[in-house]
Amino acid sequence: MTADGNPPDLIPAPVSTATPEGGGFTPGTRTTLYAGEGTESSARWLRATAGAALGLPLAPATAPGGAGSITLLVDDSLAPEGYRLQVTGEGVQIRGGTPAGVFWGAQTLRQLLGPEAFRAAPGAGTRPRTLAATTVEDAPRFGWRGVMLDVSRHFTQKTDVLRFLDLLAAHKLNVFHFHLTDDQGWRIEIKRHPKLTEVGSWRTRSKWGHRFSDLWDEKPYGGYYTQDDIREIVAYAAERHIRIVPEIDIPGHSQAAIAAYPELGNTDVVDTSALTPWENWGVSPHVLAPTENTLRFYEGVLEEVLELFPADIAPFIHIGGDECPKDQWKASATAQARIAELGLKDEDELQSWIIRHFDTWLAGRGRRLIGWDEILEGGLAPGAAVSSWRGYGGGIAAAEAGHDVVMCPEQHVYLDFRQDGGPDEPMPIGYIRTLEDVYRFEPVPRGLSPEAAAHVIGTQANIWTEVMQERARVDYQAFPRLAAFAEVAWSALPESAERDYAGFERRMATHYRRLDALGVAYRPPGGPLPWQKRPGVAGFPREGAPPNI
Repeated sequence: MTADGNPPDLIPAPVSTATPEGGGFTPGTRTTLYAGEGTESSARWLRATAGAALGLPLAPATAPGGAGSITLLVDDSLAPEGYRLQVTGEGVQIRGGTPAGVFWGAQTLRQLLGPEAFRAAPGAGTRPRTLAATTVEDAPRFGWRGVMLDVSRHFTQKTDVLRFLDLLAAHKLNVFHFHLTDDQGWRIEIKRHPKLTEVGSWRTRSKWGHRFSDLWDEKPYGGYYTQDDIREIVAYAAERHIRIVPEIDIPGHSQAAIAAYPELGNTDVVDTSALTPWENWGVSPHVLAPTENTLRFYEGVLEEVLELFPADIAPFIHIGGDECPKDQWKASATAQARIAELGLKDEDELQSWIIRHFDTWLAGRGRRLIGWDEILEGGLAPGAAVSSWRGYGGGIAAAEAGHDVVMCPEQHVYLDFRQDGGPDEPMPIGYIRTLEDVYRFEPVPRGLSPEAAAHVIGTQANIWTEVMQERARVDYQAFPRLAAFAEVAWSALPESAERDYAGFERRMATHYRRLDALGVAYRPPGGPLPWQKRPGVAGFPREGAPPNI
């Protein structure tokens, strides 16, 4: 403990800590674990993680609060995701406003138990540390603390998705935006449309590096999640109190779907029968045709998606809506006839009509539509929420119009952007976004009215994987910056409106040891290790300050 009683190493930082009088507590092999109603999943998690790492069986207790016990209780006097963790000489008690609050308190307990508690099994001489008498009072700033992982450009194996969910939970992040479809690959099994995975999940080769690179990986590439895989992922996330936002892209970023079912494309403009899932990166010109057949097709897709992602874990369905080139619609007699039939002004309003159709369709089934901020173009669907990625502007406009917003501006929280300006950064993309840059990100723009600010329901970091071919590359781009983002999303902005980066760096010294124990291939503070570099593979670094900050 520090002189003022604050734990030196908790990430994200809690609301408050105190050091009451009394002795500490040392968990041992006789330490028991009491799980009150609703906390059973947290008890299972504690035994499987900290218990296994420290060699503690944590046998079930029959009553709460016994000497030498860890007690988990739901206490609805606390905030829904808030918790109170108390360490005394008798043991540990964690109370949460909901089962999720108890789980976040258990995550804090694991941090207090030391980096050794993040290993899979005890090492030589591992012994539980003595916990100082401590009271932690905590609750999150935002209810939406999210991370998007793009599994379309480069596929993430199911076991690595489960690992990624564990990493989100370890940082008290509670929303997993699952980017399942794009031009380069369709990653979710849809039984009524089997070609989506038979054809759409595989490409013949992949660009190696940025799209301007002249290098290719000539190996066929692909993969997808079966419906049983998806159910497993959903159950795993639910145990960790993580919601999932599945994304099915409409109407752009759809070349893989059109390659599988050519009739979905603008067949009066291009020969869609010759298409394959895209081998390159960027924005494909091939977009969905605005036909009744397309609407029915995607309604069928979404019916299976809704069955796989129940409403309690996936209240929002993401439909993309971004980067939809209108050239084919402008040249298509079918699209122009649809515009005339509906009395629309232009192609932007045609896209808006498609978005509104699915907004109504999802609302009728108890779900909410969310899309990238391009869904504002041509008029925003009444019940839709917005992922504001092109800066703050789209989010501000949506919030002022009364729509909920998740702030994820690329200038701040696109973790595919490079972390340093040095020549050794692997395949450097975009502007420099350092650990400190991410730590100083503020999701609620200054000057936003209180009414509009209330519509900023949270924030999200995005991980696009064009140049992330394997798990280690995702680790490198995500960490340690995701730890900084987690604190932005969880911890309230201080009254000074300036976060203490020096204090965060000090706490990160311990957090790096936790990441080491978890096997995370993060970017070291001193720069990439030799095996993390990618010499000779082109990126696309941009110079200067990012615009639209």
